Amino acid sequence: MCRLFGFRSVIPSQMHRSLVAADNALGRQSERHPDGWGVAYYVDGAPHVTRSPTHALGCALFQRVSGVVSSETVLAHVRKATQGGHTVLNCHPFQYGRWTFAHNGDVPTFARDREALLAEVSPRLRRFVLGETDSEVIFFMVLTRLEALGPLSAQRDVDDVMAALAATMRDVDRIAQRDADAKPNLLTVILTDGTTMVAHQGGKELHFSTHKRRCADRESCSFLAPHCEAPTTTGSINHLVLSSEPLHGENVWYALEPGEMVGVDHRMRLVRRSSDPRKLAVVA
Repeated sequence: MCRLFGFRSVIPSQMHRSLVAADNALGRQSERHPDGWGVAYYVDGAPHVTRSPTHALGCALFQRVSGVVSSETVLAHVRKATQGGHTVLNCHPFQYGRWTFAHNGDVPTFARDREALLAEVSPRLRRFVLGETDSEVIFFMVLTRLEALGPLSAQRDVDDVMAALAATMRDVDRIAQRDADAKPNLLTVILTDGTTMVAHQGGKELHFSTHKRRCADRESCSFLAPHCEAPTTTGSINHLVLSSEPLHGENVWYALEPGEMVGVDHRMRLVRRSSDPRKLAVVA
């Protein structure tokens, strides 16, 4: 399967260590996930997306992009193909307007159920599905549910994004798990518009961090707050890091359970909850 990395912060940060330099950085994970890579980072609210079907760690472009990226919002992915060929159109993150999306997992019956899943995408958005992956179809299913609330260019609250994501996960299971003996869908994803960022643990591991044991920049950072070095007591945080595997360093990591979501909105309000609508939100 694939590997995911997401970052949302109140200040722009360099991503070279997380993407390349750390012992278990995303680029190093591409040794086991060699079928493509992609990085999306936001500048002045607009996503800049670079993708390639090459092996990330041996790719000069990946090294160059990871070396220059400094942003408040980053989404990155290395791919081990399960659906679709080794082409740039099948590489993550996928983008539409301000929204970018990456997926770790698989819909085992996608070849059979592709048309039924596509039918859940609005006709206006359906023509923008260009690749062969289940991931891209799922992305546009989520966008269809968000668009029902208003223009996709509008700022979205984390609760609305979580609701759209949870509804999509249920619809994918309804369509692609109708057989009693069907293999489970694996639907671990990260979605962002550059301000709101939401992740869902759908059967493939995902970890998150909101604070460090001790911030290396504590003597110079004007944004230093108690929740930078301890769990939040107010619901507000200064950074959210998401990774398939905990990255080595000072960050304190928590594992999401299957069916859990975590995310922040433009105010950096942290919400952690189940994708089951019957369960209440829990601030981590």
